[in-house]
Amino acid sequence: MTLPQILGIESSCDETAAAVLGRDGALRSDVLFSQVSIHAPFGGIVPELASRAHLQKVRPIVDAALDQAGVGLDEVDGIAVDVGPGLFSGIRAGLATAQALAGAIGVPLVPVVSLDAVALRARTGHRRIWAVVDARRGEVAVAPYRPLPGGVVRDGDIELVRPDAFRGMLDSDPADILVVGDHRALPDEVLRGLHRVKTGRPRYPDASAVLEIGFGKAERGEVPHPDEVRPRYLREPDVAINWKDFREEGPWPQ
Repeated sequence: MTLPQILGIESSCDETAAAVLGRDGALRSDVLFSQVSIHAPFGGIVPELASRAHLQKVRPIVDAALDQAGVGLDEVDGIAVDVGPGLFSGIRAGLATAQALAGAIGVPLVPVVSLDAVALRARTGHRRIWAVVDARRGEVAVAPYRPLPGGVVRDGDIELVRPDAFRGMLDSDPADILVVGDHRALPDEVLRGLHRVKTGRPRYPDASAVLEIGFGKAERGEVPHPDEVRPRYLREPDVAINWKDFREEGPWPQ
């Protein structure tokens, strides 16, 4: 059986990355552009440096990954893309690029959740994992995972919460816990005094994890129709257009 050759795109957090899994099952390339945002105090104004950079960097990073792997775009059998939660601009840039490429070459598009990719790379054998992604505006996206041989399984809902609410969730969980992801975005007091809780890596999802999850979903036939692939924002965008200000209501405006 010939394995598929998959392109993975990651742009949901502060890093832009792409990777290629070859038909021999080996990681053929893994290209990363890292530009960490400058964080103001939690809940304050945060310049979205990396988020804006996604718009400029995602396609060149994809091209670099394909070039490094010695693979033409027309040789790709599928595309896995991180659909969030995370940064609005980053998610949009990555998903729009993935949709355009998948549509152009006629291959499946496999959505991957950023928290799943973070948890997959957590290094723990027994602790319950809580993955964290900074969603800005004083909130974090979180989800719990149970480690299994060779991977993890999500065993709770993905939630968008304030830091104090997340502390309550950790405090009420009776298990020994490993918090991974962007826990450095949390105020210091959130994890202080929680003796069953440790922190670890990774900080951000990586493209190889997106590939690994996407490959598994493709093998299981969990590939939605391209029109069904949607970003996992968890809340409305910061800016919305009020179309009523631009047009009259009714089928035939005067």
